[in-house]
Amino acid sequence: MKTVSDISFEGKRVLVRVDFNVPLSEELQITDDTRIKATIPTLKAIMANGGRPVVMSHLGRPKGVVNPKFSLKHVQQRLAQLMDCEVLLANDCIGSVVEQLSKELANNQMLLLENVRFYNEETDGDSEFAKKLALNGDYYVNDAFGTAHRAHASTAVIAQFFGDSKCFGKVMAAEIVNVEKVLKSKDRPVTAIVGGAKVSSKLAVLENLLDRLDHLVIAGGMAFTFIKAKGGKVGNSLVEDDYLATALDILQKAEEKGVTIHLPVDSLNAGSFSNEAQTMVSATNSIPDGWMGLDAGPKTIEELKPVLLESKTILWNGPMGVFEFSTFENGTKSVAEIIAQSTEKGCFSIVGGGDSVAAVKQFGMAERVSYVSTGGGAMLEYLEGKTLPGIEAILN
Repeated sequence: MKTVSDISFEGKRVLVRVDFNVPLSEELQITDDTRIKATIPTLKAIMANGGRPVVMSHLGRPKGVVNPKFSLKHVQQRLAQLMDCEVLLANDCIGSVVEQLSKELANNQMLLLENVRFYNEETDGDSEFAKKLALNGDYYVNDAFGTAHRAHASTAVIAQFFGDSKCFGKVMAAEIVNVEKVLKSKDRPVTAIVGGAKVSSKLAVLENLLDRLDHLVIAGGMAFTFIKAKGGKVGNSLVEDDYLATALDILQKAEEKGVTIHLPVDSLNAGSFSNEAQTMVSATNSIPDGWMGLDAGPKTIEELKPVLLESKTILWNGPMGVFEFSTFENGTKSVAEIIAQSTEKGCFSIVGGGDSVAAVKQFGMAERVSYVSTGGGAMLEYLEGKTLPGIEAILN
């Protein structure tokens, strides 16, 4: 797997696809620059190896219309600060003017192209548009894991115009290496915590992971579908009635493969979906009518603790409950703390998926786990065993 560290880019324009789709405030100020920071080692390695980076990204969903709100000018200043070099901003991402700007770059300069999604051809995966983008570089680097599952013009289609002159950036390489560590881990026991609202959204992940795990913790709203499938009473908790048979099928497969399934044994319930709601704790399989489970209860956390502390590999994808409400954050916060303790004992831990990543950041745990993935949907599809177009395009 070639990365930017292996290449001499002397005198070359290096076209880098990054993921600068950062959140902006109403005043259009960056509220979280994690994705920009993540790509800095890649961009610095390119410059250190003699290359002149030409950076392209999307921002928001402009839907093929030029919209100042989604301009990458909002990223330009922060990128220049982090890189400690001059960052020029092109007023487009294709065309002769942009191409000329890329050719005139000095060694201590970078060029940031305007939002590729100002063109519908980007998300359509249009080959002609990809060809025009390719004119801005002599070498192609994909460092946008967050969009690797999309066959878009700048993330996959473009690679065909660079022959062997293409490789992964450091973010992409790290994502692949770390997710593969879980999928092919020989350090056992291997435990996955899979949470989230719905079984339907995690079904393929659950089925693909069963051959690789010793323990599977089913958490969050999706757990109630399993509880109900087993005959439990879950009150007004979130349930996908269409997936009750599927849930039983997963439990059966897990048993056949020797995977221990852990479902919540108790839950913190609410009278309404609100941080100020009345609360009560009950067994998960006997939640009274009118009440809904919004967090894992204390017994559930107590039972999970030894499992997680004895694990040698942990994948965490999806929170234990509605941690966005402080009343219902304890389950997720406690599991984050236990995973951090397990990591300190030598366990390899990876956290992925938007909500889990938000949780470890919210509780100040991001530095205490082995790896935090930057790609929500992309990581999910990778865990499902799918071939991601953005990765395939570089490897081919």
